[in-house]
Amino acid sequence: MSVKDTEGKVVFATTLTVPKPQVALVTSMGSILFELDPAKAPVSVNNFLGYVRQGFYTNTLFHRVIAGFVVQGGGYTTGLVKKSGLAAPIALESNNGLSNLRGTLAMARTNDLNSATSEFYVNLVDNVALDTLNGGYAVFGAVVQGMGVVDTIASQTTGTMNGIGDVPLSEVTITSVTQVR
Repeated sequence: MSVKDTEGKVVFATTLTVPKPQVALVTSMGSILFELDPAKAPVSVNNFLGYVRQGFYTNTLFHRVIAGFVVQGGGYTTGLVKKSGLAAPIALESNNGLSNLRGTLAMARTNDLNSATSEFYVNLVDNVALDTLNGGYAVFGAVVQGMGVVDTIASQTTGTMNGIGDVPLSEVTITSVTQVR
């Protein structure tokens, strides 16, 4: 930022740094802290924070757990019931310079490129193929604390429930999600 006098000469200049937003996710297995990247993924970050602010994620599940791949949550409640109250799907931001690396947070979606709503996943390994596979999957943040909790979730025994595979046999509940910065 700079301030100029009436002749256009800079009389003061400074740089303002706005910290990236952080979100604390508390689960039945421990807490995870995410840092979001609104500069590179503004649509995904605003979408996620909208769900956070309305308390949408409270009492949802990590409903898809694939060891060596991802843990996914944010769309189902106890008993694997699809949560209602979704906002409109968002535009895909997969070509934003962020990669599906271990510990990154990304939007889950259907085969429709612009179908992401509330569901998200955390990469358990470097999944760079997801950057371009079927149009790519948009990364919008990363775990900054609690990757051990993510790994514990990933170690849960899974099975099939209501026709859905890779569901933890013991529910992993998201008890609260709060923006802390």
